[in-house]
Amino acid sequence: MFAISPYNQLALSGVGPIKDVKIFDTTLRDGEQAPGIALSPDDKVRIAQALDSLGTDIIEAGFAASSDIEKETLRQIKDLNLNATVCSLARSVHKDIDAVIDSGLDYIHTFIATSDLHMQYKLKMTPEQVKERAVDAVEYAREHGLEVMFSCEDATRSRMDFMKEILLAVQEAGASSVNIPDTVGVIIPKAYGNMIAELHKTLKIPISVHCHNDMGLALANSLAAVENGATIVQGCVNGFGERTGNVALEEVAVNLFANYGVKTYDLSKISETSALIERITGFSMAANKPIVGRNAFAHESGIHVHGIMNNTATYEPFLPEVVGAKRRLVVGKLSGSHAVEGKLEEMGVKFPAEHIDELMEAVKKMSISGKEITDAELMAIADDIMWKKSTERKECVLDELTVITGRSTTPTATVTITKADGSKVTVADTGVGPVNAAVNAIRKAVNSNMTMEEYKLSAITGESDSMCQVAVTMKNVQNDGNISFGRAVGMDIVETSVDATMAAINRDFARVKHDKKEC
Repeated sequence: MFAISPYNQLALSGVGPIKDVKIFDTTLRDGEQAPGIALSPDDKVRIAQALDSLGTDIIEAGFAASSDIEKETLRQIKDLNLNATVCSLARSVHKDIDAVIDSGLDYIHTFIATSDLHMQYKLKMTPEQVKERAVDAVEYAREHGLEVMFSCEDATRSRMDFMKEILLAVQEAGASSVNIPDTVGVIIPKAYGNMIAELHKTLKIPISVHCHNDMGLALANSLAAVENGATIVQGCVNGFGERTGNVALEEVAVNLFANYGVKTYDLSKISETSALIERITGFSMAANKPIVGRNAFAHESGIHVHGIMNNTATYEPFLPEVVGAKRRLVVGKLSGSHAVEGKLEEMGVKFPAEHIDELMEAVKKMSISGKEITDAELMAIADDIMWKKSTERKECVLDELTVITGRSTTPTATVTITKADGSKVTVADTGVGPVNAAVNAIRKAVNSNMTMEEYKLSAITGESDSMCQVAVTMKNVQNDGNISFGRAVGMDIVETSVDATMAAINRDFARVKHDKKEC
């Protein structure tokens, strides 16, 4: 299932057995603090249900003291009777704790800052006052029947001796677990692991960790903490959160299972849960986001695609189906024929080998700007080539096309065409718009008696730089009104319209030459 490095187990040989790790999700609280995210009560309910289905152990659903609406939302989520424990954050003050009690929850996560920096400049309190406040909060919550997790805000910049002192005190006061957050994401994994190991030896209750990603170390720090005794990992799905976010819990879950054999989430539901939260929050993930990003299982390079088609482990650490995702073979400027043929086969198209070079040339031409070719666009290119091969008889070839247009300028087109006898002709004409001017010039150059009966322009996809498809129906007014059809696919509307027109005119010439009524 996982094609991970064999060196991982060698490195973990000295780590004691890790039997159980709980997932504490704070998407609905810390995640909502990300700039640009604002969740309605209904949004929170839907996300809570999805997190529960995923296998989350504890859901921090909000901050009860922030508003009456927040309290009511917490109550609604509690009344869902989820398998997950629902909790609220609270400062170490009675007012905040009372709000949690009023919301009907049984679990509280209370905190106070313990670093000298925060105590001096934010709280303006002495260490003794902070300790007294922390113990009082835990005792007050316990007296009201709440299970308590206590958190040392800015723990990774707090003095170890003071942290031990305050944590032992809240343990004695009745806290059932403690949280050691890297509030500003400033510690490195080795140091964090040592810190957790030291506290693990000191305390008798479970240790939780909460890692921010300011320095890009949230996942590494979370895993280092687990290796050294932490049994609860806090974070957010998709890595949402203040500033650069919290550790992405889907990354934690996959790594815990792949490298430590610890099952947390139903991994197969990760992609759908991630996508749901992305839609509800409107907070788009980077395409290269690990596990759930759009490119997590996408392959464009010809060498990579060839390897994937022979053995997925060559360029994937695990099958996309493990997390409920699908592999994408991307067609772009780095794609080889294996990728293009494989992509078409995914769409149920068996493209003839004798035409693959022409298809690859069209793909390279379109993707020269670096644009990824969509499935619909690739299908249109392949279909266009096959249609031309089966129907087009070239009596005339367009060599050059120049179009001049603009405001207060009469659209003018100049074409150079090689006729069936090898002669070349260059003609200019005007029209109502650049397409009409080009069509008029072509008709004049080849002495065609055809008129445009129908012109249809379609965008292959909805993007501004997408391909277009043009289909034209033309009538030969002097040859019994014969109808000829032409179509083409391309990036430029005028050029594609000209190609479709040339296809229709060539079909008409071929019909006359071979004395056929239909073509």
